[in-house]
Amino acid sequence: MDRLKAMANFVRIVDHGSLSSAADATGQSVASLVRSLAGLERYLGVRLLNRTTRRMALTDEGTQYLAWTRRILADFDDMEQRLEAQDGHIRGLLRMTAPVEFGQRYLAPLVNEFLRTHAELSVELSLNDQLLPLLDERLDLALRIGHLPDSAMVARQVGATRLVTCASPEYLSTTTAIDNPAALQDHACITVAFQGKHWYFRHNDKQLAAEVTPRLICNQIRAASQACVQGVGIARFMHYQVIDELADGRLVRVLKDFEPADLPIHLVYPHSLQLSPRMRAFVEWAYPQLEKVIPDPDET
Repeated sequence: MDRLKAMANFVRIVDHGSLSSAADATGQSVASLVRSLAGLERYLGVRLLNRTTRRMALTDEGTQYLAWTRRILADFDDMEQRLEAQDGHIRGLLRMTAPVEFGQRYLAPLVNEFLRTHAELSVELSLNDQLLPLLDERLDLALRIGHLPDSAMVARQVGATRLVTCASPEYLSTTTAIDNPAALQDHACITVAFQGKHWYFRHNDKQLAAEVTPRLICNQIRAASQACVQGVGIARFMHYQVIDELADGRLVRVLKDFEPADLPIHLVYPHSLQLSPRMRAFVEWAYPQLEKVIPDPDET
């Protein structure tokens, strides 16, 4: 049994909350993770996790072993980085996170290209619309959209985006004009679950709020944008999320004079003095690449 791998698998199972989620994140099969966990428990002679078909929970021994394992893995990573820094080779593991839609469109292709040119490197890319804490999740890098709280992290802005209000040409041809946010109360609206029923706008440096009655509520951006393209109603998206639909005319921006302020897009990572060669190399390479591909919200 590869004990170090089994320890890492144990931490991932706990962090992801289930065997299936951990398998998806690591590219391993559920059966492989089950064998890894069972082998580790046999070796230790204790049960680490109580598992049922619905949930799993750490045992007292598992809680103690988890804390110790995190320290061991952190020390192992630190030693790898020290050795790596001596010869300048780019190798080892990078852990990063980004919002789902942004990651699929822009970050994942860059990660794939970087991996092709660095054969000794591996990456764990977690696409998640929840803000995963870098230190708690042992992440090296995060891409954040929006204004950042003060922290000890380095934040490098790679672009900006903006909330835009959209509808299909077909929808607009069969309804009344939309010349101010108040007019939305007379229209069918599509919302993404986290947006709620209040949409905020800005005009002449004043914030305006419009209450909408959703005809459709989606928990995924792709489903909401497809409904908007098909004429179900008016929706709001980050500009980059619908850049293709805006560019080819399937969607049209409305209430452009009322759009809120831009939201910065940052690469966030620990202080540069703590960066490993692999992390430094990726950041310096990815930064200009992202600047090129993130669309300007003033266009289209």
